[in-house]
Amino acid sequence: MDPNSHTSNDGFDNSPFKHSSQSPKNSDDKTPRVVIIGAGLAGLLLAILLDKAGISYEIYERASIVRPLGSILSLNANILGAIDQIGLLDELKAISFPAGNTKIMYENMEVIATFDNSSTDSEIGYDFLNFPRPKFHEMLLSKVPAEKIHYNKKVVSTVQNNGGVMIHCADGTSYHGDILVGADGAHSAVRQELYKTLQEQNLLPAHDTIEPSSGFLAMVGTTDPLDPEQYPFLKSKTSNFSQVIERGTSFSWSELNVPENRVCWVIISQINSVEEHENKKFPNSEWGPESNTELIDQVKNCKVPGGGTLGNLISATPEANISKVFLEEKLFNTWSHGRTVLIGDAAHNLLPSAGQGAVCALQDAVILANCLYGLESLDREAIHSACLDYKEQRYHYVSEMYGRSKINGIVLHGQTLKERIIRHVVLNWIPESLKLKEIRKGAAYRPMVTFLPPIPKRGKIDLLPQKPSERYEREQKKKQEEEALKIQSRVEDTSPVATLPVAAV
Repeated sequence: MDPNSHTSNDGFDNSPFKHSSQSPKNSDDKTPRVVIIGAGLAGLLLAILLDKAGISYEIYERASIVRPLGSILSLNANILGAIDQIGLLDELKAISFPAGNTKIMYENMEVIATFDNSSTDSEIGYDFLNFPRPKFHEMLLSKVPAEKIHYNKKVVSTVQNNGGVMIHCADGTSYHGDILVGADGAHSAVRQELYKTLQEQNLLPAHDTIEPSSGFLAMVGTTDPLDPEQYPFLKSKTSNFSQVIERGTSFSWSELNVPENRVCWVIISQINSVEEHENKKFPNSEWGPESNTELIDQVKNCKVPGGGTLGNLISATPEANISKVFLEEKLFNTWSHGRTVLIGDAAHNLLPSAGQGAVCALQDAVILANCLYGLESLDREAIHSACLDYKEQRYHYVSEMYGRSKINGIVLHGQTLKERIIRHVVLNWIPESLKLKEIRKGAAYRPMVTFLPPIPKRGKIDLLPQKPSERYEREQKKKQEEEALKIQSRVEDTSPVATLPVAAV
């Protein structure tokens, strides 16, 4: 290594910060200052939790306004316990329907499988809640002070050293903190900068240098309110999901009714060659509205179970609410280094077929907030250890969901001969008892906020244990001791005054 280099053998830049437009603030060496990149679901929930933990944060978002994908979002017991714990469950229920039935069928409306999603609710303790993704984003956004979110802040470079972290933005501004959180999605600028530095130091695993892979292109949207007389399934107060697979083509599509007489719809096109993969990837690498004419023309006459065609649903959807995205999948090995840490799609990009991508991202926010709350020092090693602890608590469960999303992707969208065989086996040969066992097993993992009062257990299944917060337990014990002393003091103050016998005087 160059003896004049300011970079240590663990990949950190130890040189002074340069080209800064914001001077570093003095830290009290106890409470971290967190820089969150990305105002998506994971970044917003993390901000809400940090606020409750008394930890300072700022959010920097590359867009001028965040337009979340206008698609279906489903949350279950794996995260609803934490949502309940922070007092947002009732508000979430107000924009949701509990899940009802799921139907999988062919393009001629022949049903090949049905599932009752509400059959295990009493055991699990929570309904599956379905709602439009933008509604949930709006709900979380309303809980974060507007002055904490800074828009039009595209990160172009990052640096970390013994004193903290710094981001440089495309508009020439720079910002400092103690911890940098990349919550900026599948094409994370924070991850790219971190990996570039680690690769230069030969510290990046070979697995993390491989580009994400996938074989799907998706178009999604949520309609304006529709007429229930024209679409009778909208009268249901449960959310019923229908998945259609068109044989002999690359297409599959789904619809789901949500509150306000709206329909969330998704169109999936399977990509079967490397050349097609690369051709479609470039123009569709970002979430957001795109030119969708070609795809719409190919599917507009396809029937949907609720009545009418895909063209009818697309016509009832504002253009700004239609997004097209290339679906990639990748479970990265490196989630953090030093003062920089990744959450959500920046660390693990799951296919949406299992409905767990958002759940995993929100769980990341919960566990990372727990780990940051437990920090007893702001030195580089302490923060590095806390971030490694976060990954250690999360990686196994994310890995399980990654595998499950692959299987569900095949069942719901696969068109090759091998995938059709797998779909037949999964839908027809796996016993219902085994499916229910897997549902119960999955519902047992419920990360909770360990620095907030726990909520009563809901459901009958045994929950997996969670690493407690030593700091919270110490603080609770101290509060109990202080309260005991106050009670003792009040008792002593109200006791009758002792008097000596006259003879003794």
